[in-house]
Amino acid sequence: MTVARPVPVPDELSAPYWEAAARHVLAIARCSVCGAFAVPPDQTCPHCRTTDPAFVFEPVSGRGAVRSWTVVRQSSLPGFAADVPFMLVDVELVEQSGLRIIGRLLDGPDAALHVGHRVTVAFEDAAPGIAVPAFVLGGDT
Repeated sequence: MTVARPVPVPDELSAPYWEAAARHVLAIARCSVCGAFAVPPDQTCPHCRTTDPAFVFEPVSGRGAVRSWTVVRQSSLPGFAADVPFMLVDVELVEQSGLRIIGRLLDGPDAALHVGHRVTVAFEDAAPGIAVPAFVLGGDT
């Protein structure tokens, strides 16, 4: 018996992110007050602390540098059991210092990796109409 991978369940704040991802576009929330990006968006802006950030999702390049990574060798979620081992990377996007996102590295768990390695966003189609941002090695930043 195969168990399906879990898929995102968007809420009011995250729906624009997931709608863009379904089109293979990485769109990040930008505070309408201070102009800073925020991942994930929340009820307040983590930069200017406004309680009315009126976030607008804007497409970004998807280029960045690896800050950290881990190889997942055992999954506590049955839907990922067939995928182990896989590598998760913590990427700082070029658009803003400290703007970080975590995703799977599609180059595989044995990829030669180092801090600062350049990556570019890619997408995994998880189900019809649902895509999850991931990364591949390469890309000028």
